Amino acid sequence: MNVKNPVYRKRLLAHRVGIILSVVAMAIGLGFLAWILWTLLVNGLGALSGTFFTGDTPAPGSEGGGLRNAIVGSLMIVGLSTLVSTPIGILAGIYLAEYGDTNRFGQVTRFVTDIMLSAPSIVIGLFVYALYVAKVQHFAGYAGSIALTLIAVPVVVRTTDNMLRLVPNSLLEAAFALGAPRWKVALMVRLRAVKAGVITGVLLALARISGETAPLLFTALDNQFFSTDMNAPMANLPSVIYKFAMSPYDDWRSLAWGGALLVTFTVLFLNILSRTVFTQKTPR
Repeated sequence: MNVKNPVYRKRLLAHRVGIILSVVAMAIGLGFLAWILWTLLVNGLGALSGTFFTGDTPAPGSEGGGLRNAIVGSLMIVGLSTLVSTPIGILAGIYLAEYGDTNRFGQVTRFVTDIMLSAPSIVIGLFVYALYVAKVQHFAGYAGSIALTLIAVPVVVRTTDNMLRLVPNSLLEAAFALGAPRWKVALMVRLRAVKAGVITGVLLALARISGETAPLLFTALDNQFFSTDMNAPMANLPSVIYKFAMSPYDDWRSLAWGGALLVTFTVLFLNILSRTVFTQKTPR
């Protein structure tokens, strides 16, 4: 094409301007991310002492202490939520992929799932508070797991549904031609072909709920002491970080920085793991 053509030169200029703006926007985003990570490292590394993982949350103004109770509580609450949401989300995603386009119930389920994906987490926390906490008259780790499960399930459902739709029809038709029943084709052929993508969805859901604070403030609340009783108030990292960061005590604020560093890099690791190790390629 003639470089002197005014139409070509106008399009080339627009292309170059778009590329420059995209690079500038990316640089600004990466700059803010690096700033946040650097701030967390500077303020949080000092709190990662020997007692950080072995001591429980201290009393105001006392020396020592750590976040052992909050770390264990978060692991139990998030772990239970993951164990419940993973099979429910995967099976619901399989149902939507198989019957969602031809079944009224499947269409309604997909619509509700999309609404749940955009629902504010604090609303979900209030819903579980009214449904569970207000009935039993006490906060509980189980209530926190229920709230996080309601957040994680839609993520797993939509990811599984979208990944299953990548499986080519020729592969499914070949399985049906061999006489395989539909349930076996869905589980042994279709799901196995996109298992990496489904695992990615589970990891993304895990990363999503690991840092949620608002639902836990209305459900699990907090516990200054070490406890593994899921039917009682339970310490968790997001709630402890929120409480300690707002306190006037330097030792509490230091522990809040350490907890924020731990949560942030855990979520960052899960996102990197889901986008690298379990990168899904389209089946052929």
